[in-house]
Amino acid sequence: MTTPGVQMPLAKLVPVAKVPIGGSPDWIAIDSDVWVSNKPKNIVTRIDPKTNAISQTIGGFSKPCSGLAVGFGSLWVPNCGNQTLSRVDLKTGQITQTIAIGIADSEGGLTAGAGSVWMLSDKKSTLSRIDPVSNSVVATIALPEGCYNAAFGFDSVWVTCTKQNTTVRVDAKTNSVMATIAVGPEPRFLSVGEGSVWTLNQGDGTVTRISPESNKVTATIEVGIPGEGGDISVGEGSVWATTMGLPVSRIDPKTNQVVQQFVGDGGDAIRAGNGMVWLSNYKSGIEWRIDTSALAAIR
Repeated sequence: MTTPGVQMPLAKLVPVAKVPIGGSPDWIAIDSDVWVSNKPKNIVTRIDPKTNAISQTIGGFSKPCSGLAVGFGSLWVPNCGNQTLSRVDLKTGQITQTIAIGIADSEGGLTAGAGSVWMLSDKKSTLSRIDPVSNSVVATIALPEGCYNAAFGFDSVWVTCTKQNTTVRVDAKTNSVMATIAVGPEPRFLSVGEGSVWTLNQGDGTVTRISPESNKVTATIEVGIPGEGGDISVGEGSVWATTMGLPVSRIDPKTNQVVQQFVGDGGDAIRAGNGMVWLSNYKSGIEWRIDTSALAAIR
């Protein structure tokens, strides 16, 4: 493992807000609000970014896990406890549908795009396509063993196959595999943005950058954050990665270099978008809002 050599104490990163949630805040989704799942409390917390305060606490989940996705007027929440997918109305915060589907792995993810919701729904790595009109699975795509996480972009669903050390590209028009791309060891979490697909590789803590034009790797970035857990998100002009003990690593997509890395207690999930970066500090039960405009001055 190689570290990027730009580490600094987390104390230098002063968040705009700290929102106490309790339990173990984890997965994040952003639209006009911020949504955070909490497995031990069986809740999803809604944060109003105008006030940086909790506006709603939603119950009725069963060990929410494996990501959050926003699409079609809803928040989509996988439940590891009863192997279902909950649909939550973005306006009311009420659960409107519970779909029996199955969850491939608690460290997975789902995505919305091309008029559908996509998620890995069993240990055989079946990618299920869900119609938000009928709330039912309308297609399934068989993928190699050990695929857990999906992200949408460039008219495709991108799936990391952790046990294969690959990322698979699925054509959303034909429901067929377009390409299989060798990436770093044990890719798990991924994000789409800045003209590329980015995978966080748990085996060696690197980040792989994939070109959707060529379906080839264009960069392998030494971030130094191997191991279970973690997250990656693209937005606000940077690529953001997190893991326990190294809560924030910021990558410049222009240079493919880590430009800042903060060391300290915290981390586990991160999401950037709508002018915001939010960090779940899993062990402390606190959600951080980070001011990206102030980061450049931190040395």
